[in-house]
Amino acid sequence: MILYHGSNTGNIKVLKPNQADHDRPYVYMTTMDVVAAFYLCNAVERPYYWFPYGFEGNGDIPVYHELYPNALKEVSEGVSGYIYEVLAEENQVIPFKNIPCARPAAEPIEVTDCIRIENAYHLFMNNYLWTT
Repeated sequence: MILYHGSNTGNIKVLKPNQADHDRPYVYMTTMDVVAAFYLCNAVERPYYWFPYGFEGNGDIPVYHELYPNALKEVSEGVSGYIYEVLAEENQVIPFKNIPCARPAAEPIEVTDCIRIENAYHLFMNNYLWTT
């Protein structure tokens, strides 16, 4: 399966597990490139990651929630980063109950492709369907 990982760090060849807010270090990946792009933009101080989104349908439609006027623009305009692509087998990843598209991995996983994002806000506005 193709999975995506958003990062502000360039030139990654192997994604390695890092400790976040769970019981052990994981590589955090997703089946949706837009969800990976959300993680380029950190509205709170590291090591925390937070972006106001949820899901509709069968968990297959990500929905961004604007918390105040121009919040998306404020946290994402001018933010650059990378969306890494990996090819993973089912037995390499763990389904994550709270985020339907999340696929954490406990072991390092090799990067197969990388897309440089110059401006996350432009990516969101030009590549994804938004409704209000």
